[in-house]
Amino acid sequence: MGKLTSWFKRRPTNLSDSGRGGTNESLPPAHLAQTRQLLSKMKILPSRMRVNRATGARPLYRRFWFWAGLSIGGGIAASIYGISLIDRTLPDQSELNAVFREQTLTIKAADGSILQQQGEATREQLKLEQIPDNLKKAFIASEDRRFRQHNGVDPQGIVRAGLNNLRSQGVVEGGSTITQQLTRILFLKQEQTIWRKLKEVRLSQKMEQELTKDQILERYLNLVYLGSGAYGVADASWVYFSKTPDQLSLAEMATIAGLAPAPSLYAPDKNPEAAKRRRDLVLLRMQEDKVITPEERQAAIQEPLTLKSSLPKRVQVESPYFTSYIQKELPKYVSPNVLKSGGLVVETTLNPTWQKVAEEAVAKTLRNQGRWENFKQAAMVAIDPRNGEIKAMVGGKDFGKNQFNRVTQAQRQPGSTFKGFVYATAIATGKSPYDSYEDAPFVVDGYEPKNYSENFRGSMNIRDALTRSVNIIAVKVLIDVGFTPTIKLAHDMGIKSELKPTYSLALGSNEVNLLELTSAYGSFATQGLHVDPHGITRILNRQGKVIWSANFKSKRALDADSAAIMTWMLRNVVQAGTGGAAQLDNRQVAGKTGTSDEARDLWFIGYIPQMVTGVWLGNDDNRPTYGSSSSAAYTWHEFMEKAVEGMPVEKFPKRPKLDGRKGTIKAQSIKPKQILNRSIASKDDDSEGERARNSNSEESGSSRRRRRRRSYSQETQQSSDYTPRRRRRDRSESSSSNSSSESFTPRRRSRRVESDSPPPRRSRRESSPENSSGSSGSSSSQPSWRDRLRPSNQ
Repeated sequence: MGKLTSWFKRRPTNLSDSGRGGTNESLPPAHLAQTRQLLSKMKILPSRMRVNRATGARPLYRRFWFWAGLSIGGGIAASIYGISLIDRTLPDQSELNAVFREQTLTIKAADGSILQQQGEATREQLKLEQIPDNLKKAFIASEDRRFRQHNGVDPQGIVRAGLNNLRSQGVVEGGSTITQQLTRILFLKQEQTIWRKLKEVRLSQKMEQELTKDQILERYLNLVYLGSGAYGVADASWVYFSKTPDQLSLAEMATIAGLAPAPSLYAPDKNPEAAKRRRDLVLLRMQEDKVITPEERQAAIQEPLTLKSSLPKRVQVESPYFTSYIQKELPKYVSPNVLKSGGLVVETTLNPTWQKVAEEAVAKTLRNQGRWENFKQAAMVAIDPRNGEIKAMVGGKDFGKNQFNRVTQAQRQPGSTFKGFVYATAIATGKSPYDSYEDAPFVVDGYEPKNYSENFRGSMNIRDALTRSVNIIAVKVLIDVGFTPTIKLAHDMGIKSELKPTYSLALGSNEVNLLELTSAYGSFATQGLHVDPHGITRILNRQGKVIWSANFKSKRALDADSAAIMTWMLRNVVQAGTGGAAQLDNRQVAGKTGTSDEARDLWFIGYIPQMVTGVWLGNDDNRPTYGSSSSAAYTWHEFMEKAVEGMPVEKFPKRPKLDGRKGTIKAQSIKPKQILNRSIASKDDDSEGERARNSNSEESGSSRRRRRRRSYSQETQQSSDYTPRRRRRDRSESSSSNSSSESFTPRRRSRRVESDSPPPRRSRRESSPENSSGSSGSSSSQPSWRDRLRPSNQ
């Protein structure tokens, strides 16, 4: 048995004769059946393997169908693995709904109009039904004649394109379907590699499963690049023919459709002959597909190629100061990875109508007042205080020359506009608007605030002190209520900049920007509620899904009664004080003017119940101006007069009762080291006479403002009623803050300090103190040289 087993192991497994794969030796026939049974029992030869000498059967590994099956199976397995490998590199299925290219950014206004686009963006996205039928069929005939039949890849189209190219000895037709082109536009790079082509095929199949044919066609017609900076058929219609798609002729539609394979080659503005040949080929295919008749085709061929080129609308930027602000805000709301991938649509709060009015008002002021009052820049921002939405923003004169945004980036001294927070704190601590303070010479810890005219009015209540913007009383009120409560309230109301606890804080020595100052005054309009200012409502990703939505909550900054009292006081500033130029015909207006040292900054922050608007005028290099805050109030009026057209008239809340009112803020009075109250008894005669003149002039000025409140020139006449005096050089805590003093009298240009009313326009003969004191009455009837040179308001 052992010998038999040893012998068999040296033999081949095929127990056939030598002619069937065996050797010269063979097992004796008599023992063949016995040997076969024995080998089966010993498991050396499987029982299913049988030797058939008559048929000469072969083992599996030597049969053709075995290797053929193995090859097919291996191919299938390899294909499955390759597909899975490709799928792992493809975008997620949810991204197949993308409607924008990568690396693009579209910023829209509140009405949906486009303000700015970046990257390979389509200016105007059209719905499929908005695109003419012949234009759609022209693209199908040119690019994918079996578009409605295939599932993303068209083998017949590939064969047909290959044969046509072979016959023409050049590339006249492509094999890529419209779906493949769309996947390449949205997700793939343009490199010519087998791997990219495989991904394109697989993506096309997936996209056909995810989207309908109409959705694919709509996206393609909106995104395809058609040369000369045009993305999509709407852009191409404008760029080449200055038309909308529905205005195109059949020949023009065929011309645009013919651009898709090679925009640079077939561009009608660069290669008109090639464009005509391509157009005629598209028309031929449309006829072959029975889309048009032979007569229509012939008429279109004979039509001359007439271009009327225009710049792509997508390169236009509306409201550039606002859109640059929006781009800087985006990182607050979306991650860096989302920003990097792009394809975002940002919906904003901007009102295009109000924005245009704001730009016109600023341009008019710079053109007229700016020229003779020596300021070169201006800024304006309008906010809905109820929700914090920025409705208009003008950051300067010319964005093309200087991109510095003076609404959000310029830190300037607010002057007397900051007094609003000082007096609001006083009211919130329980003080009455009728509480009185002494307007008299005053020095506290070496700091001596000065009124603009250096005259003193004696006892005045808080309301009148705010109306006339008296500096000395503002500092005394600040001492009574304290630095900490005042600074906290200003921050709660919307001031973001650092505020330092100095006596000059009351006069606006700490720098702020226009956006935060305007937003803070909006808290008065909303009865003490504050909402952070913002310009973005929603952010959408490439698929059109909302990935961020504004949800800014209002918070209580000031109690409602105190806010209502402050509005009542600030209304008096407009009705009878330094903000007269801001009055509107039939609307209640509240606000505050402000002017910094030597009129370097001219401010007016005003509001109605539905809107708060801030204006700043000045120079970037901080040079003094010859103007006053009335110019800012007038600019405010020019904007608001048009912006409120069609807006319902609303009134402010009535002033609450003052008796028995309790404070909501605890005062933290400052304890100065030294206070010096100087007597004004020695100046009684002069002061009494001057106060009488000032009182009379204020009364007459107020009546003039009511009669002629629209005219800025009357604002100039008001100020000339105040007795001119020669200014002394200010001595104060800092060069910028200490001179933040206001009043109504003129001063030398070389030493301008804060004034919230326009200085009188004097001729050279009126420049001396002796002359000016005696000529104030006549200045109204005899215009000065500057009045005569002043440009019209048109």
